Amino acid sequence: QVQLVESGGGLVQAGGSLRLSCAASGRTFRIYAMGWFRQAPGKEREFVAVIRRSSGVTTYADSVKGRFTISGDNAKNTVYLQMNSLKPEDTAVYYCAAHQDSSDSYYYVRSKYDYWGQGTQVTVSS
Repeated sequence: QVQLVESGGGLVQAGGSLRLSCAASGRTFRIYAMGWFRQAPGKEREFVAVIRRSSGVTTYADSVKGRFTISGDNAKNTVYLQMNSLKPEDTAVYYCAAHQDSSDSYYYVRSKYDYWGQGTQVTVSS
């Protein structure tokens, strides 16, 4: 099993920045990629970004491209999400997730991911 623990959420004004962290523990050798999803009240959980552990290749949702950066430290089994130029519409619970499938297809689909963190709240005020 793999356990994921997020940290770094909080309240920030529009235009500000936050950095989220996600620490993985357990059988981390199983992980092929780690990503971030978010869920706003009354909305579906949506894909934000993903990083492949071995290659470091990243992919972003169009809504965050150019503002958010996902990065990883394999030695620490930790993934980060640097969020800049935050907007009120970025307000959501942010979830860290990990999957084991090296085929990498459908990386943006929630059901692709085998492991999830508990979520951390990000609130952006206008």
